[in-house]
Amino acid sequence: MVLKILSCFDPAGFHQSKEDYSLFTRRSSETFVALLVYVDDVLIASNSMQAITNLKVLLDQQFKLKDSGDLKYFLGLEVARSKEGINQCQRKYALELLEDASLLGCKPAKTPMDQNSKLSKYKGKELKDPSMYRRLIGSLLYLNITQPDITFVGHKLSQFMAKPRLPHLQAANRILQYVKGSPSQGLSFSSKFELHIKAFANVEWAACPNTRSSITGYCVFIGESLVSWNSKKQQTVSRSLIESKYRAMAIAVCEIVWLISFLKDIKVSHSKADLLFSDTQVALYIGANFVFHERTKYIETNCHVVRNMIRLLHVRTKS
Repeated sequence: MVLKILSCFDPAGFHQSKEDYSLFTRRSSETFVALLVYVDDVLIASNSMQAITNLKVLLDQQFKLKDSGDLKYFLGLEVARSKEGINQCQRKYALELLEDASLLGCKPAKTPMDQNSKLSKYKGKELKDPSMYRRLIGSLLYLNITQPDITFVGHKLSQFMAKPRLPHLQAANRILQYVKGSPSQGLSFSSKFELHIKAFANVEWAACPNTRSSITGYCVFIGESLVSWNSKKQQTVSRSLIESKYRAMAIAVCEIVWLISFLKDIKVSHSKADLLFSDTQVALYIGANFVFHERTKYIETNCHVVRNMIRLLHVRTKS
């Protein structure tokens, strides 16, 4: 579909994004048009209704499209627009997950994971049918699109796909119990915001009981709107908390750099300094110090990545 659209759009003045090959944009002095393609589903956004109409005619001539009208439902995402901004959720998808797991009538949980839970790939009875667990975790990972608060536990449980055990399934059902409490929970993107990128990065040092790898977590905001987040296990075992902190900060910086490149690609100027917040003063001191000592030289590459790209600030984890 993307290749067909490319051949169709060349004479129409559209530009294919280098940061997201499924995105096509066209900007003139007065209008901006964006087209996003996912297999045979297409989204169109513009500040001109006439530009949208013209684009629909062009696409219909080539592909005989079905016009679904204003965006309300797309790939499991429910979208609601107002003067205040755009709200996204996956309520229908969440309820379907609960129904498939026979948990529609379950008691809601206050948190997505028991804070005292210590999951291991060696403890617990192996599941006879691991496909059920794998399907459930895959569905929960897709729910992360609008529910960032289940990202950590969802990615943690995805580490046990090869040989899932009963405690892993119980933890996955705990996520569903948490979702039951607020199936309509989602994201809000305000129409009135300051174009300023701010990110927060943190790490849980040596958190994996099997490999002693650290867990990185970050979130990126444009203004007050959350636009990107992730939680994943670091590929390298860190020998100190500061090393793991700096690796987490470097990962967050890479995400910010991609986001800035994406904004440039769609001709959106971002002049303010990008901010990265961390709760560790020592990591910030290393970022500001150009002299590498024996104990920190093994993270020199990450230090340069962070220092050259981002302004570092301290934030307390406790009020």
